[in-house]
Amino acid sequence: MASSVNIKPGIPVVLRELESSSPLFKQGSSLRVTGKLQAYIVETAIAVITDGGVSLKIDTQHLRDISFRISSIYQFIGELLVHPENDAVLQARVGRNVDGMDLNLYHQSLQLRRQFESELVNSRAN
Repeated sequence: MASSVNIKPGIPVVLRELESSSPLFKQGSSLRVTGKLQAYIVETAIAVITDGGVSLKIDTQHLRDISFRISSIYQFIGELLVHPENDAVLQARVGRNVDGMDLNLYHQSLQLRRQFESELVNSRAN
């Protein structure tokens, strides 16, 4: 029987939420990020995505069957690796092109989801 590996779900976050003071900005956080591809360096397999003026490096070395196009929108799930001086890289385990996604609507849906989850937790506590 194969050993089970505990893979945590990627918590959906907006890039501007990933500042050093954020509770999600810690080594090994499992995150889902979305942004527009600004750069891709083939030799290092590092992609840079941006959203709302904030950028994040994505290590794509473990991804297969994905082609990168500058200015396309991508979504990645992976673990955050925090380096000295708060330089972070997401070690992607899943990546996909999500061209056609309305990022403003996506951000609104994340806010509504968080509001719902908060209300659900509060209603169960009572």
